[in-house]
Amino acid sequence: MPTGIALRDAREQLFDAAERVLLRDGPNALTSRAVTTEAGCAKGVLHRRFADFDAFLAELVLDRVARLDEQATALRESAGTGTVAGHLTDALTDLFGSLAVAIVGLITARDTLRARLRRTGGTGGPGGVPVLAEATAMLASYLAAEQERGRVTEDADVDTLALTLIGTGHLLFAGRDGAPPEREAVLRIVDSVVGGVVREPLS
Repeated sequence: MPTGIALRDAREQLFDAAERVLLRDGPNALTSRAVTTEAGCAKGVLHRRFADFDAFLAELVLDRVARLDEQATALRESAGTGTVAGHLTDALTDLFGSLAVAIVGLITARDTLRARLRRTGGTGGPGGVPVLAEATAMLASYLAAEQERGRVTEDADVDTLALTLIGTGHLLFAGRDGAPPEREAVLRIVDSVVGGVVREPLS
């Protein structure tokens, strides 16, 4: 197998293993040994590819954040179809029902990781929380697209609305050990935030 393919496969294998550990056991359980054990490979495999464990975690976060770009594109392209509240509800559920809450917990728990991400400038920006900042931009971009189509009022502050949706959505999903909230619960949150600026049936 060519070296490039082998390295890429190993990287994804390690990232997928870290994701499983993070979701199952939480950020405090995420160590290099836990990752390589979960991946079924020698510990040296990780250290040959990354300068240290925080470098590995930073690349994991950046890789997962990059996947938000695809979601953001699909969300923006959905403008003008369905309902605004329905799209926002689905976006929040997809975002917080996946790895986002766990990654935010990981970044919060590890000062060195947070500092590394801020130094690289690859995520979050100087004043934002990585992942949440990108997710906020995604919702603001979608709301702006709906504003252009007249389905959101011209005077709506889409940046503030997006920030409110992300903050409220994070609180709704965070700290749940069992099933995520019902779609209706998420929809009620969305309705309460955007109900005054949407020019269409909310649900």
